[in-house]
Amino acid sequence: MIMCVLAGDSRKGQPMNATSAARAARRAVASRWQALDPLLPEPSEPATTCGADLTVTSAGGQVVAAGACRHVHLEPGSLVLAWGAADQFALTPWVVGPDVGEGLGQLLDRWRRHLDGQEDAVSEDSEALVRWPSRDVDGVRTLLEHGLRPLVVIAARPAGRAADRATAATSPRDLHIRAADRSDLDALERLSMEMMRYDAHFGSVTVRPHTARNVRESAAPILDAAQSWIWLAERDGEAVGMVYADPPRGSGWLAPLVSAQPAAYLGQMSVLPGCRGSGVGAALVQHLHRELDAAGAAVTLLHYAQLNPLSAPFWSRMGYRPLWTSWEVRPASIVT
Repeated sequence: MIMCVLAGDSRKGQPMNATSAARAARRAVASRWQALDPLLPEPSEPATTCGADLTVTSAGGQVVAAGACRHVHLEPGSLVLAWGAADQFALTPWVVGPDVGEGLGQLLDRWRRHLDGQEDAVSEDSEALVRWPSRDVDGVRTLLEHGLRPLVVIAARPAGRAADRATAATSPRDLHIRAADRSDLDALERLSMEMMRYDAHFGSVTVRPHTARNVRESAAPILDAAQSWIWLAERDGEAVGMVYADPPRGSGWLAPLVSAQPAAYLGQMSVLPGCRGSGVGAALVQHLHRELDAAGAAVTLLHYAQLNPLSAPFWSRMGYRPLWTSWEVRPASIVT
């Protein structure tokens, strides 16, 4: 447990140990989160932390903020390097109050001092990131003042929520949607790379020399499964769009992010540039939603780039809304 409280618990007159401090902070944050957004989960500590002491107490000795820091070092040549820096420093914050902005600011100050001592934090291929509830607006100004920027949104769609009527009515009649197979690897690589090159404009993706090869290699075993969960949209025999998801049975890693269970993950949706705005994406996503609802998913999550001018409007029309926002800065050492 990373939280070491040096002050006493004024209610009992006894020192509060790290475990009880963590529990008290998480209980208070849980109540606050539920009032903000019922899809937020119970606050929990990450499975692994670096062990840094990131606790903030008030003048009266009460815990007002605490955090857990994870250091993640990605393997060279891995696919996940397309969506993150090689050296990542991730803060999980719990801010009790009463002044959320002030408590978060002090927590970020402690975290910055911790990062000052990390050799890898000065690398150009490093990042500092904080996942913050999208509806918790009390922390936004503080995050901005510390040099962090909102880069990626995790959006949620509860099962059964339909697309808006106008979008649902635009499904093209000349479109054929089918499950992808091994013969579609070239098309899937092309569509995936189109999406990634576009998102690279907004800082959420870094296309690396090995990314295209990684995409192809990762798709192959998925296509070999009994049900691949990758679908292609074809027009006149040409693949013009694709969608991929992890069904509930393969999405246990999402459990700490959302209260509704089981969760599914929409990992990728791509439409060729000349076909965007013609209903291809909406048709693919609605097809996927029917499959996920039938598979028992209580909620579906996805990531999109905050600055992408197409993503937020589209996903809102498809029934998604922001749940978490990832605030990031590169290199990690420039958190202010």
